[in-house]
Amino acid sequence: MPSGSTQIATSKRKRRNVEWDTVDLNTSLEGLTLEADNEDLDDPILVGADGKRVTTWRENYPYDDRLERAEYEIQKRALQVELLKMQEWIQDTGGRVCVLFEGRDAAGKGGTIKRFMEHLDPKAARIVALGKPSERECGQWYFQRYVEQLPSAGEITLFDRSWYNRAGVERVMGWTSDEKYRLFLQQAPEFEKLLTDDGMILIKLWFSVSRSEQRTRFIIRRIDPVRQWKLSPTDLALIDRWDDFTEAKAAMFDATDTDYAPWTVIRSNDKRRARVAAMRHVLARVPYPDKDASIIGKADSSIVGPPWKIYEHDERKINRPPGRTSSKTPEPAASPVTAGKDAAAR
Repeated sequence: MPSGSTQIATSKRKRRNVEWDTVDLNTSLEGLTLEADNEDLDDPILVGADGKRVTTWRENYPYDDRLERAEYEIQKRALQVELLKMQEWIQDTGGRVCVLFEGRDAAGKGGTIKRFMEHLDPKAARIVALGKPSERECGQWYFQRYVEQLPSAGEITLFDRSWYNRAGVERVMGWTSDEKYRLFLQQAPEFEKLLTDDGMILIKLWFSVSRSEQRTRFIIRRIDPVRQWKLSPTDLALIDRWDDFTEAKAAMFDATDTDYAPWTVIRSNDKRRARVAAMRHVLARVPYPDKDASIIGKADSSIVGPPWKIYEHDERKINRPPGRTSSKTPEPAASPVTAGKDAAAR
């Protein structure tokens, strides 16, 4: 493959290391094309100038093959039926579920959210993807504009990035002061304790993509006309700040991974596996009745788990934070059923 193009890993049945080469996304694209994966145009595959598929997704990934589309569609549909059962229970009981989708750029957050929302009732489930704060919002308490977006009784809210912008992109890009950053790390656990003590089910997901696979996805965005809007100047700037972002992520986990609001990391080099894994985790966390355990199954511990167990091979190992006593997922502090009755009484 010509210099500057994406490297292809060919070894199987062992830990894979894909060489990282600096790529100028504006000039190093000659000869690269896209093709559908099993006629799936939603997830195109990058093809190198030599005609071979780019397989950076294999970078230290525990599976030799991606989840086949046919099997993925079967699993996804069954899980989406469970999501509807979950939503019906949330609406009936006045429960509140808030899911945060976080991770590096191009980690697969948006695609996963799309599959969550595919069949949910949009009147009781919504996506929150806030843009740059207004001048007025910049003068508010940092969490204030997020509080306004939290779910009310009977609602599900999916945050496509959340208040953790301050600990990630803002920190790495220098868009926040050291004082505001330290204050955020102090206040975030306290803020989340208030939410969970009030009965809200708060689920925090971190989608973990490897370094080379992230670069491949950026190249796909650069080539694919319907994805070019996703490639921002910030994305390009963060390519060269991988290690800075890794340190920021580790500091965030250290400060905010708690028993009442734990982080769950999902390795997302295989987007399909990541999507169904995320659905399974959310369904496992919400205590709705008539849950089909055969569909939800158990978490795939090779790609899903707490931050100190699931991380990329070139990221430093994160120690279990002092505030985390176990990897067991919490139950809501107050019963959503009770919350619903209280709301009806008022």
